[in-house]
Amino acid sequence: MKHLSWDTTRREKIHDCKIFDVYEVDRTSYDGSRGTFIQIEAPDWVTVIPMTQDALGNQCFMMVRQYRHGNQAVTTEFPAGTVEPGEPPLQAALRELLEETGCRPATITKIGAVSPNPAFLTNTVTYYVAEGMEMIQAQELDEHEIIDVELVPVNEVLHSMGTGTYSNGIMVAAMAFYQRWRGLVADEES
Repeated sequence: MKHLSWDTTRREKIHDCKIFDVYEVDRTSYDGSRGTFIQIEAPDWVTVIPMTQDALGNQCFMMVRQYRHGNQAVTTEFPAGTVEPGEPPLQAALRELLEETGCRPATITKIGAVSPNPAFLTNTVTYYVAEGMEMIQAQELDEHEIIDVELVPVNEVLHSMGTGTYSNGIMVAAMAFYQRWRGLVADEES
């Protein structure tokens, strides 16, 4: 696959945007082609899929509703956030879950990781399933975070993901990893 690779000859930060940095990158391909590309260096993210039951014993996700400034709408999502420099993703997942919901899980399992858009983003999103949720404190939200925590039946999320308030693309990827983890994805060899 060497013929598909490009070598970096120059990388220069051209803008600091608080939550990410923009770089201009000069690269040369295996056949000698040259180009200038944009890279967005963003922190790694984590997304936690908290599993619990409602008062009737129905399997539910613990989800958060919040206003998103990008699409100017309220979304329904799993607790998530950025990984701090030097922080392991698992620790970030536990921290974000606690901050946003006030809960600690009995168990937490890594179920996948992806590059959210390798065309220009440099980061990775790591996904976890948290089970055995226990409320241990009040929310500790970041400045400007206003979050409602709600229990949403698993089937509602499975059927609604990608529509309405479930429009966050990172959540769609979370559901794909969840379905594989639960064995809901058919094995092609069967």
